[in-house]
Amino acid sequence: MTKKSKPKKFEDLVKLMARLRSKNGCPWDQIQTHKSLMPYLLEESYEVLDTIEAKDDKKLREELGDLLLQIVFHSQIAKERKKFDINEVIGGLIKKLVERHPHVFKTKEKISSNQVIKKWEHIKMTNENRKILSGIPKTLPALLKAYRVQEKVGKVGFDWKEKNDILLKLDEELEEFKRIYKKKKSRLKEDEIGDIFFTLVNLSRHININPEFALRRTINKFIGRFNYVEKELKKRGKLLNDTSLKEMDSLWEKAKRKRI
Repeated sequence: MTKKSKPKKFEDLVKLMARLRSKNGCPWDQIQTHKSLMPYLLEESYEVLDTIEAKDDKKLREELGDLLLQIVFHSQIAKERKKFDINEVIGGLIKKLVERHPHVFKTKEKISSNQVIKKWEHIKMTNENRKILSGIPKTLPALLKAYRVQEKVGKVGFDWKEKNDILLKLDEELEEFKRIYKKKKSRLKEDEIGDIFFTLVNLSRHININPEFALRRTINKFIGRFNYVEKELKKRGKLLNDTSLKEMDSLWEKAKRKRI
């Protein structure tokens, strides 16, 4: 009878990471820095999002582990630099969560989720003495960043009152772009396209749609349909470059009918 393996704990992961970074550890892990790990942190975050969208719990468990590894990795590097360790990361997080949930840990009052968000913002602004938009990461994808900027200023009353007003603004921005799009000054066109996107994000937010996820969904749908076109052409012994737009469009419409 085989001996049942002992369940692994969080401390085991921390010790494992320390060993990988030690003199007798892994050469690749040893040379990593906060900066060199940046692409992996971003990649693992997006892989978690992919599994959530795919509703794949088994894969989600795995990807959350990969994301957790990045946090432990950065904490180990910081510990070696004598800046902080994983316990301080966890301690700081617990302290922050308690401070931002006074309705749970102090006053015991019953409030709505919207009121919770307003309280969070007020506590952050009071405790951290910062500007309303200073906490938004510079590296956020543009659509998501626009959404977060608008969301934050909206909480302090700087927002559209009516959805129809945003539609009128969108019409206005489109007309402005039409007036200048044939001109050579690309910067002007870039500015106007940016204004259109920003207004579309505002509209999305007011109808409770996250524009980042909406665009991701559309992109995935496009990829699925184009893959279908390519696969069907391959069955006919054709390559994309040797196919007319008319034939590709016909297959595209077929993919739409198949709800791909």
